[in-house]
Amino acid sequence: MSQPAKSDHHSTAAAATPDAADIKRWRQYLADERAEAAVYRDLAQNRNGEERAILLALAEAEGRHEAHWLKLLGEHAGKPRRASARSRMLGFLARHFGSVFVLALAQRAEGRSPYTREPSATRAMAADEQIHEEVVRGLATRGRNRLAGTFRAAVFGANDGLVSNLALVMGMAATGVASSVVLLSGIAGLLAGAFSMGAGEFVSVRSQRELLAATRPTQVTLAAAPQLDIEHNELLLVYLARGMSREAAEHRVAERMGLFSCDCDPSLSLRPELPQSQDEHEAVGTAWGAALSSFCFFASGAIVPIVPFLFGMTGIGALVTATVLVGVALLATGGVVGLLSGTSPLTRGLRQLAIGLGAAGVTYLLGMVFGAVIA
Repeated sequence: MSQPAKSDHHSTAAAATPDAADIKRWRQYLADERAEAAVYRDLAQNRNGEERAILLALAEAEGRHEAHWLKLLGEHAGKPRRASARSRMLGFLARHFGSVFVLALAQRAEGRSPYTREPSATRAMAADEQIHEEVVRGLATRGRNRLAGTFRAAVFGANDGLVSNLALVMGMAATGVASSVVLLSGIAGLLAGAFSMGAGEFVSVRSQRELLAATRPTQVTLAAAPQLDIEHNELLLVYLARGMSREAAEHRVAERMGLFSCDCDPSLSLRPELPQSQDEHEAVGTAWGAALSSFCFFASGAIVPIVPFLFGMTGIGALVTATVLVGVALLATGGVVGLLSGTSPLTRGLRQLAIGLGAAGVTYLLGMVFGAVIA
């Protein structure tokens, strides 16, 4: 954490007698600092070890900022003011969910700190907020890595279901066929797409894991080393091929050949190449998890465009309703991706909406052309 500067002209120039605008602004900062400290403490309750210690340290830093505003306000502090809507929402999510979504939101909040433009804030406080953003980014990245495999399949599956089935429904409807045919086409598209996505994800993730497993070193050097010719063997080549420096490889060869009896250099230790206890490629996810997520989320997305037809709607009304429902869903999924990636949820949501409705619109026009040709 940043330490307070010995001299800080950025803050000590604060007015001795603050005006009403200063008091109002400082009280809002005070409320937000208290709320943010509470968010980090609430998140810490659901963590352990290093992550818990980091979150509590962030809460402590926010407490120092709180003390700064209390000192400036003095007798003007008054009753505790309500935190901003953003801080209250973060607090609610942290208390009830405590997930990576909260950290992603907190990352954006720290990145938009007003202290760099606030003459009454110290330079150390402004620097703290910048460092906090990076700390929270690191914590959020851990959560993103844990979610990456199945979350990727889920988001892509849902979006594929929404866009592809909306395009299918609109393309079929544009040809002029009966609403019952449109509904059956939508159901067929849902089932075909869900099974295809599930099978594709299973094969993709399983193949990727098999490729990663094939690159993991084996322990054959432990069994074969005692039988090798000391002067003429390729054990050195094994370690060079694994990416070791020549010095490290030569040291490891000497260990394997029994020429060293001590751990002379800890960086070139005698520890055997044991299989890793933790999957270093956890972001890949499991094949079954990715397949199930992809199947379910594609189906959940693909059912949205056919909901109006399931309830008996027909014609333009059904298409407009389906488009609106899919548009809302695309905004939601795009917003979630934006939150998790630390970018603007609105921007990501609008991008998803434009891509989805654009694809559906093109398919509708093609359907009209095909319908006219067939007619």
